Amino acid sequence: MAAVIKGKKLPTGIRKKNTNSFEIRVKHDGKTYYEYAPTLTEAKKKRVDLKYRLAHGTYIKPTSYTFDEWFNFWIENYKMNSVKIGTIQTYRNYYNSCVKERFGNVKLDKIKGADIQAFYNDLVKSNHKLATIKVIKAFMSNAFKQAVKDGIIVRNPFDATNLPRNTKPEKERKALTREQQSLFMEYAKDSYLYNLFAVMLRTGMRSGEIRGLRWSDIDRKENVIHITRTLKYINGQGFMDDTAKTKTSVRDVPLMADTMNYLENQKNYWSFKVEKIDRYLFCTVDGNPISVQMLQTEIDNVVGKIHEAGQDFPRITSHVFRHTFATRAIEAGMKPQVLKTILGHSSLAMTMDLYSHVLPDTKAEEMQKIASIF
Repeated sequence: MAAVIKGKKLPTGIRKKNTNSFEIRVKHDGKTYYEYAPTLTEAKKKRVDLKYRLAHGTYIKPTSYTFDEWFNFWIENYKMNSVKIGTIQTYRNYYNSCVKERFGNVKLDKIKGADIQAFYNDLVKSNHKLATIKVIKAFMSNAFKQAVKDGIIVRNPFDATNLPRNTKPEKERKALTREQQSLFMEYAKDSYLYNLFAVMLRTGMRSGEIRGLRWSDIDRKENVIHITRTLKYINGQGFMDDTAKTKTSVRDVPLMADTMNYLENQKNYWSFKVEKIDRYLFCTVDGNPISVQMLQTEIDNVVGKIHEAGQDFPRITSHVFRHTFATRAIEAGMKPQVLKTILGHSSLAMTMDLYSHVLPDTKAEEMQKIASIF
C-alpha cells in the first residue's frame, strides 16, 4: 500500500521517514539506492536527479567521501572554471593550513554543526583573525552546500552555526608619514626596485598588479595605466596572469608626468627592451617575474640600510605603499569617490572604512568652511 500524506498518496519511491525527512528510493542494476530530503518538493527533485546520475554514471555514494576527497572533487568539478585561479589557490592554502588536519579524514555525513562551532572557537583561541575565519567558512560552507545539492548529505552543517564575533579591534592601516616616505625613497635609490616603489606610491597599485604590469599597459595617448590583471604564483605551475581581484579592480589610473618618468626609466633599466618582448615591466635581470618574497626582501633590505644609518623605521610590507598613496590623496583633498575608483575598491564604504583614520586631521579644516554660515 502506498504511503499517504495529507490524504494524498506519495509518489512512487518516496516515503516519509519522520517530521523533517523524506526517504527516496531508486532501483538500478539490481540495487536500491537511498537519499533523503527535508521536504516532499525537494524529495521529488532529488529522485529525478538520482535517477539521472545513476543512468549516466555520475552517482556518488553518500558515505564514500571524506571531506578531503569531497573538497578536492568540489574544487576540480565545481570551482576550477568558475572562479579566479588565485581564489582557488587561497582556498587550498587555507584548507591545507587550517582545515585538513581537523576534518580531512572525517566522512561528510559525520560532520555536524557542533563540530564546526567548536572549530570556530578553536580558531579564535589560536588567534586567527575574523577575516580568515570568514574565508574558511565561505568555502567550506559552499562545498557542503554543493554536497547537499548532489544528495550526498541531507543538510549543510554550517546552517546550524554562528560566526564568532570580532573580539579584537582591527589594527589601524599603516601608512608612511611624509618624512618616512622621503627617507625610504632616499635609501632605496640603489635598489633595482626603486622605480617600482616610486610608481606604487604614486598610483596605489596592489603588489600583484604592478608586478604583472607590461609596457603595453602604459597608454601614452590616453595618459593612463590600464590595470587588467594580477600576477599570481601557483604551486606546481609557476607564475601566471590572473584576472583582476574584482570587477572594479579593472581600471585606468591617470598618469602623472613624474610617474611616466619612472616607468620610462624602468623600461630601459635592464639591457633588453621590455616593450618588444613579452616580459613584465618590473622583472629581474634575467627577465623573470618578481615574486612576493623578492619584493618583501628588497623592502627589508632598504629598511635595514636605514637602521644601519642609526635611524628608526618600522618594518613595512608592500601594501603600506598603497595605504600611503591613499593617505596622501585624502590629505590633499581628493574626493573619496574618486579615490575609490583609482584604488579599484568595490564600494565607497570600503574606502572610507580603510582610511577614516586620516579624516580626524582634516575635520577642523573642513568645519572652518562652514563657519561663515553662522
